[in-house]
Amino acid sequence: MPVESGQQSSRHSNKAPSALIFDSGVGAISIAREIRRQMPGLTLHFGIDNGFYPYGTKPEDTLGPRIVDIASRMVSACDADLLVVGCNTASTLALPELRQTLRQPVVGVVPAIKPAAAGSRTGTIALIATEGTVNRRYTRELIDQFANSSRVINVPAPELVALAEAKLRGETIAAADLAPVIERLFSGPHGETLDTAVLACTHFPLLRDELSAASPRPLTWLDSGDAIARRVRWWLDELKLTLPSEPHSSQLLTSSEHQSEQILQAFGEFGPTYQHQAIAVRL
Repeated sequence: MPVESGQQSSRHSNKAPSALIFDSGVGAISIAREIRRQMPGLTLHFGIDNGFYPYGTKPEDTLGPRIVDIASRMVSACDADLLVVGCNTASTLALPELRQTLRQPVVGVVPAIKPAAAGSRTGTIALIATEGTVNRRYTRELIDQFANSSRVINVPAPELVALAEAKLRGETIAAADLAPVIERLFSGPHGETLDTAVLACTHFPLLRDELSAASPRPLTWLDSGDAIARRVRWWLDELKLTLPSEPHSSQLLTSSEHQSEQILQAFGEFGPTYQHQAIAVRL
């Protein structure tokens, strides 16, 4: 589900409307694909904090200031009209500060707990996320607010981040690679009544087909991509920005040169061309 903030931009120019999609890795591709599907003319820039990947294992007191610093300067570098924080960890930690810092609207992502609880027939849902997201107070508050009558199975699955990135590099993900996560889903309390799983990390929808094939029975798999894309569309309308039929050239901004070529290759589907720039982090 999207969380948005920020003030409307007062800038009007002839440049093509654009959004910066920010993440620590390539998981935001799952969101970018849905945005591109709904708005094919929107230019998509990507800001990747690969110098601190992955976010899910880092301490919150370090992550928050870093996210605000690097995301803000990446927005300025590519002159984006809005920021999409394509990462649950970054969204739950830094949206208020980004709201205060940026004049552009900010769309964030939080776990799709509300629609999962509303749509579950058995009342048992699973939250599949990084350990940080599973344990964060913000997530517990979402569960208390929207799923307090549901049985929620918390499934930390940090290994899925690396598997999703491996898939984007062209590697095959076998059922055995996913077996530990599937075991956590179905073997614990209430696993026998589970019918809905929330993919609460933007990397995880990249493995939807593999997770579905490895599961012993069908589940409804939910993520936030569609809701985020619709909110981006709403902001473009609010800003009175008209999309061309085709996107313009994009920028790939990274916080490190490490594996920048692999990252560029992963985002190649969103071309047509990329300018690469490394953005240093002020700490």
